Amino acid sequence: MTKAELIDGIAEKLDMKKKDVTPVVEEVFSSIEGALGKGEKCTFVGFGVFEVKDRAAREGRNPQDPTKIVKIPAKKVPVFRPGKDLKEKVLKVKKSAKKK
Repeated sequence: MTKAELIDGIAEKLDMKKKDVTPVVEEVFSSIEGALGKGEKCTFVGFGVFEVKDRAAREGRNPQDPTKIVKIPAKKVPVFRPGKDLKEKVLKVKKSAKKK
């Protein structure tokens, strides 16, 4: 699903115009990005948690020349941990797809 498809779906479900839904969706994403940028955690009960984790520095290998060792610097990365409700819904989808 793309952002445009999300906006279309919300607009259709709530019987609203896309131009009214678009700024709300944009602000939700902007708020999540802003919170993560400050190192804050965004928790949506039942859906999941967006947070920033530290990835340690490490050594890697150049895939084109495995004899060369490359230093990979430490960095912060955004991660998402799905909530219990989301996991259960995904599991139901997988089970119903197997039955077909």
